[in-house]
This record gives sequence, structure tokens and C-alpha cells, in this order.
Amino acid sequence: MQITTSTVSLTVDDVAASQDFFTTHLAYEVQAAADGFASLTRKDAGVDIVLLQRGTEVLPADQRDRHASGLILAFTLNGIEDEEKRLRTEGVEITMPLREEPWGERLFQVTDPNGIVVQFVEWTEAAAPADTGGA
Repeated sequence: MQITTSTVSLTVDDVAASQDFFTTHLAYEVQAAADGFASLTRKDAGVDIVLLQRGTEVLPADQRDRHASGLILAFTLNGIEDEEKRLRTEGVEITMPLREEPWGERLFQVTDPNGIVVQFVEWTEAAAPADTGGA
């Protein structure tokens, strides 16, 4: 098997609102769109995004009314402070302020109009491993 593209498919109540959020603030481009559907891409991103209208008959019956919840869409980048500042300037609410975890992960989150949590991550240089007392 050769995987050529990775895509996350998100079921949302308002496809147009999420499409606008991802194209306006995260520079995704629309590959295809129709009523209740949008396929978004970025040339430099590791994942494409498909937005599906909740309740659409394209989905199996047991999945139609599920909502994209409990999911964090994470993007690793460089220059995290600049990105947080840019998004704030654009009026995007930062729903989890920039912080650094003990293991070297710096991150912040925003939430799109449909509740999709988008997390931005930058890794700091990890501390050197402790000397294990070799010979």
C-alpha cells in the first residue's frame, strides 16, 4: 500500500462556516464544494480536510448525526508566537492560551464556529538525556 494523501473528514452543522474559517485563517484552499460538502487542501499541510453536513445521506445511517467532537486537529509549526499573534489580530478567539508543557511541547488552541478544536504545536529542544553511568 502507498498512501498518497491523508484526509480527516469532519461532520459539522454548518459546512460554510468551517470552510470560511479554514480558508480565511488557516490558508486552506477549496478543492471541491457542493451543498453540504467541502474538500479543503494546503500544499504544505500533512492533511486535507473534508467537511460534511451533519445528517447527510452520504454517510452510513449510524454516522449521519454524529458531530466532530472530542477531536483535536493539531498542526505542528515553527514560529508559534507569531501565529498566535496573527490569529488574535484577525479576530480569532484563542480558546487555550499559549503554554509550554514539561516535555517540551509549546501549544495553543482555537475553536472554529462548529466547535472543531485546532491546536498549534511547536516543539522545543528537549533536554539532553541524563547520564546513565556507562563505563
